[in-house]
Amino acid sequence: MERFKNIKKLTDNPFLNMYEMDAVKRNGDLFKYYFATRRKEGDLRIETHSAEADGISLFALYGEKRDSLVLIREYRFPINDYIYDLPAGLIEPGEDPRNAAIREFKEETGMEFIPAEGGEAALRKGTYPTVGLTDEMIATEYGYAKGEPDQRFLESSEDITTVIADRQELKRILREERVALRAEYLIMLYLSMPEDDPFRFLNCLR
Repeated sequence: MERFKNIKKLTDNPFLNMYEMDAVKRNGDLFKYYFATRRKEGDLRIETHSAEADGISLFALYGEKRDSLVLIREYRFPINDYIYDLPAGLIEPGEDPRNAAIREFKEETGMEFIPAEGGEAALRKGTYPTVGLTDEMIATEYGYAKGEPDQRFLESSEDITTVIADRQELKRILREERVALRAEYLIMLYLSMPEDDPFRFLNCLR
């Protein structure tokens, strides 16, 4: 059976909106439930069950030995503080996720992103970072970074510093800094991989 009734849009903003629904408990009783979405009316994931990702997150190794990871340190308004994260951004309508990865990496870091080949496609699909609050899905693309950081492509509303962190700095960041959840897990995974095979985890389903 459907576990919701009477979805109602509560806000009218260009990028993100709040919805209210009558959610159905296991015993059939109703209660109010609220969620945020980037999707438009008529294309809500609760109705379409779409598996199309809204955004892309970039896991990029750097250096000749590929022994560093490209992170960003970004000011985030909801916490009034800076947080370490992976470069990321929204996928434009009709845009291929890999092309979005290359575009967003350039916009946020000023660097070139070269996607890695191979590995399990399933590990690049969209996943839900905060499914209790939003239906947003974020895919991850893995690859390599070239060039030097350059802030000139940032929007005026963005306060982002590119951080190229080796393994020791990554350990310090995990110990001492605020870190976004996806970045934290992928950093931990990276640190557990052998230095000569940092993307070995992309074959973990075999």
